[in-house]
Amino acid sequence: MQALPDLSIRQLEYLVAVSTAPSWSVAADSVGVSASALSQGLAELERRVGVPLFERNGRRRILRSGAEPVLAHARQVVALTGDLATWAERVRSGRSGRLRVGMIDAAAVGHYPETLRQFRADHGDLDFTLHVAPSGALLDLVEAGELDMAVCVAPPEASMRPGIELEELFVEPLAVFTPSGRLPRVSNRWGPWVLFAAGSHTRAVVEAALVELGAPLDIVAESNQPEVLRTMVSLGVGATALPMVQATGLGPGKVIAERRLVVATRRGAAGDPAVEALRDALRVSAPSSPSVAASSNGGVPT
Repeated sequence: MQALPDLSIRQLEYLVAVSTAPSWSVAADSVGVSASALSQGLAELERRVGVPLFERNGRRRILRSGAEPVLAHARQVVALTGDLATWAERVRSGRSGRLRVGMIDAAAVGHYPETLRQFRADHGDLDFTLHVAPSGALLDLVEAGELDMAVCVAPPEASMRPGIELEELFVEPLAVFTPSGRLPRVSNRWGPWVLFAAGSHTRAVVEAALVELGAPLDIVAESNQPEVLRTMVSLGVGATALPMVQATGLGPGKVIAERRLVVATRRGAAGDPAVEALRDALRVSAPSSPSVAASSNGGVPT
């Protein structure tokens, strides 16, 4: 059996810091050490891993592209160690602690506002924070240990992350809405489009559906803000695809696809009663997929 490298959590923490900070001095400040101590720690990490992690770019040292497996491992270890430390502190002190939750806007504002209100009322001693962002950004924060859980759109299969566990909450239809309220019967005349920004999980689902339908991907504008997309449709800029909960005022829509809303947590994280309590509440109050789909089809143009 091959001997495992003797890596310290502190060295892995240094690596995560330099991967996100604008400079090594800022990274050193963020982990509470001097720049020279940070540099020495990372040099020792390189030695113990046995492969070069950095390269020179002028006077700066930057991470090599081939160092991504080491960085991914470092992020997961640092995040899980933080989970363990938080859990141990809660056990020692008997405090309820904190819960850092991320949600896409449709979940926070459309599907779960009452669930969140009730949860906060029932857990008044819990330091609860809510971060609203697109799905990809939320998964980054869960993976890095900056969020305890997130409700987001399931990523494409090719983008699945080994350090993240996903549990499906419900399936949500996505419908096309046009300035005129009707779509041409021939899909190759659909568009132009105003869609969620490139890289969005929902955008990937919509694009795949449009390609399958034979609709040209003539994208004239994009935004991660559904209110911006609705305004563009009302101004006649183009058609869009949205979940019904974010399509207020757009009239009838034609369902072309569906997306999976999931709870994302770190794989292997220490058990947290607050995470489990909120997950249970989200399961109970999740819209049932058939009723959501049925309401989406009202007034569908054919």
